[in-house]
Amino acid sequence: MRLLVAVSCLVGCVMSSFGLEPEMVRPETLPQGFVLIVKDSSGMANKDNPIYLASSINGWNPSDEEMILSGRSDTRWQIVIDRDLHGVGLEFKFTLGGWDREELTADGESIPNRNLGLVDISVLKDGERPLVEIEIPQFKIPVALSEEVREKGIYRALDVTGNVKRVEVRGGAGGAEASTRDLFVWLPEGYEDEANIDRQYPVIYMFDGQNLFDQLPGVPGEWNIDETLTSLIEEGRVEPLIVVGIPHSGKFRTAEYMPLGSYKGIKGDGAACMDWVIAEVMPRINGAFRVKHGRESTAIGGASLGGSMALYGSTVHPDIFGMAIIESLPMIGQKPTQRHIKKTKGVPFKFVMGMGGSEVGTDPADSERNQQYVQWANEVNNTLARRGKLSKDDHKLIVGEGHVHNEHAWSARFGEAIEFLFPVN
Repeated sequence: MRLLVAVSCLVGCVMSSFGLEPEMVRPETLPQGFVLIVKDSSGMANKDNPIYLASSINGWNPSDEEMILSGRSDTRWQIVIDRDLHGVGLEFKFTLGGWDREELTADGESIPNRNLGLVDISVLKDGERPLVEIEIPQFKIPVALSEEVREKGIYRALDVTGNVKRVEVRGGAGGAEASTRDLFVWLPEGYEDEANIDRQYPVIYMFDGQNLFDQLPGVPGEWNIDETLTSLIEEGRVEPLIVVGIPHSGKFRTAEYMPLGSYKGIKGDGAACMDWVIAEVMPRINGAFRVKHGRESTAIGGASLGGSMALYGSTVHPDIFGMAIIESLPMIGQKPTQRHIKKTKGVPFKFVMGMGGSEVGTDPADSERNQQYVQWANEVNNTLARRGKLSKDDHKLIVGEGHVHNEHAWSARFGEAIEFLFPVN
């Protein structure tokens, strides 16, 4: 599989003649963005059947209309990523509109998630975007194409440990107001036993619910919440609780999960999304399951933009969400978040901050940005603790050594976080 940076040899030779050394950086660190150029060797893509980018910046939506590649006169395809990713490593794949039509290797096997590699910015003009060239050998050909799976990529049999129920809800925010989606509700062992018919359980509401209990096609991993909680509850380390996974809305995820400010022309609608969670999601759960009420028994959690929502929900509505798991809080919109936490009067009575020690990536060139992310988590952790006058036993910062920005890292830190919030007394 080829992943080449399109830099002219002639320019490189000229630069070398002047004694200039290459300056290799990750494209994700460039505020001007970059351009992906794709050669479709399969010949399957056309104007009526275009190529889509599914990635860690769009919730791995395989049919995101905002991530369609455009055709070029040289028969190749391209997409311009003009947003500042603030150094967070990008993982991605290409599809023809669904995970049943994802790209494959020349041998017909699923490919690992792609990364961008390094580019030489010494050959670029100020503000010029580097070109990254990629070749796709072939795409998967589905036996029977399901339009529902093609559009949403999530409605299929789940491979989970324990009991997960689906609850359909309507609405959302950021463009998803007229949509419907299924909540994924994990119930602890024994929930449906006759002996527990009157028992009520604490609850945690988690964003990006698609990736909590099962691994979606094309996504790096899952949170493994079902396996982790099953073990911790059996060992008597965590009290039995209910987990409500709130799936993101696909192409509207960025707007829906951005509660503070706007970014690159996308107006954040996270406040409306939180109102929807409180007015629509929680009443449905309260009516269908035996959940304990009150902030002492209700938590909220998420990672990345989902972590932004967990931070927002637990500080604007601490009377509802008394506890929070705030993972990999992004630095996009950093100043509005700083202003918010320095002024907020509401703080959850117990919370966990999580961040990867290699959040941006594991390359030595990422070291400085990785340190900035850890410092950011420290700043938020300490500021919230001061605002809430919390003791050291009421808040915790978990920095995962070598952990990057993905589901594997959030899974690795989840056990420690949930045991901190819901220990067996």
